[in-house]
Amino acid sequence: MNDALGIIETQGFTPAVQAADAAVKAANVKLARWVKVGGGRVSIVVRGDVAAVKAAVESGVQAARAIGTVHTEVIIPRPSEKLQPKFPLDPMKAEKKAGR
Repeated sequence: MNDALGIIETQGFTPAVQAADAAVKAANVKLARWVKVGGGRVSIVVRGDVAAVKAAVESGVQAARAIGTVHTEVIIPRPSEKLQPKFPLDPMKAEKKAGR
């Protein structure tokens, strides 16, 4: 997968959820992961084309800052495929509920 990669790191889970919600609503991106970094920090990772990831990260950062702290944000337009073995960055798959 050679989609752009966007990461937003917040202080706390609630701003991370707010950032993720705003990001996926703002542009055609997929939520790849959310990661507990430590020290109360949480990162969300979105994937998509470069323009969509830029718009999503911008929107996510703005939403998270409205209710909490954003420590950092980064957009990598073409991440190396060598990252994949060490960092699971593919979009998450929707979980199916049992019995449905």
